[in-house]
Amino acid sequence: MTQTFGVIGAGTMGNGIAQVAARAGFSVIVRDVAEEFLARGMKSIDKSLQRDVDKERLTGEEKQSIIGRIRTTTEMTDLRDASIVVEAATEELNIKREIFKTLDAIANDNAVLASNTSSISITKLGAVTNRPEKVIGMHFMNPVPVMKLVEIIRGAATSDETYQQVHALTQKLGKIPLECHDSPGFISNRVLMPMINEAIFALYEGVASRESIDGIMKLGMNHPMGPLTLADFIGLDVCLAIMNVLHDGFGDSKYRPCPLLKRYVDAGWLGRKSGRGFYEY
Repeated sequence: MTQTFGVIGAGTMGNGIAQVAARAGFSVIVRDVAEEFLARGMKSIDKSLQRDVDKERLTGEEKQSIIGRIRTTTEMTDLRDASIVVEAATEELNIKREIFKTLDAIANDNAVLASNTSSISITKLGAVTNRPEKVIGMHFMNPVPVMKLVEIIRGAATSDETYQQVHALTQKLGKIPLECHDSPGFISNRVLMPMINEAIFALYEGVASRESIDGIMKLGMNHPMGPLTLADFIGLDVCLAIMNVLHDGFGDSKYRPCPLLKRYVDAGWLGRKSGRGFYEY
């Protein structure tokens, strides 16, 4: 019997996770609050797979069978038979807590409940359920179909059995699982976000232009994209939310978000998705 893989959220991360799971042979159910979000998510999956067909990495038939393994729904109860559910909703603690409470009541007792959060405490999410030992972080990187890493985060109560299960599942998805313990920002964002924030401070203080800052980090550090371009790609609202988690979690002034980052978010200049951030799109 094919295992059922649940995904909550059909946005950039959610539809990427659904695509990867369907491609690995799982039967996938994607849940979101509105049909329009689901339709947009499926359109993104179709476009992404079509690129692989155009590059002859997939046949048209394979593409159709991958899409055929994905079902969409607006009902949480449709996730009751999933053996794992990955939550990829908005990066907001209270929203995620509510989802985990609801999921815990619906999902079968053996199901693993995972979060794709980039910085929120897995321990806090596990604590609202009656199965904290089965709650874990699976932090996929964007774009999900391309990036190999999945950061696996153990909450205070996550069992070894759950960890082993998710480690094996991640490999089955064709990804590389690397483990870390529950701590603000985990490893990826604890290291990345202060670097991005420092680049924003350098711009704010007039140390260099955006092009120079990005060019120096690309050419000097061999980064595929500069920190300001990367911030625009991630979304400045997401960068600010993660900096706030680091600042609140550690209480250390070195994690203070740059005032320029706050100003851009207040202005609605969120980067690529809004057409303007540190660059214009």
